[in-house]
Amino acid sequence: MSNDRGLQDAHVKIGTKQTMRMIELNRAEEVYVAEDADPRLTSKIIALCDQHGVKVTYVDTMHNLGKACGIEVGAAMAAIVKT
Repeated sequence: MSNDRGLQDAHVKIGTKQTMRMIELNRAEEVYVAEDADPRLTSKIIALCDQHGVKVTYVDTMHNLGKACGIEVGAAMAAIVKT
């Protein structure tokens, strides 16, 4: 992931429940999904993004996504919240 500072500086919701909530409330601008996350979770989020017209960006690992979000653990997904 090339723009690590961008996710740390943006208003981000991390995790499946928070990401899903932001999409359903039409507050998600873009969603980042880790390619090594559980497909049972990511497939639902990707389908929801398609329904709501939210851009999905893939990150190679959960570790790299968590790091990009400024947390010490991996993250399956994160949403950038509209301001």
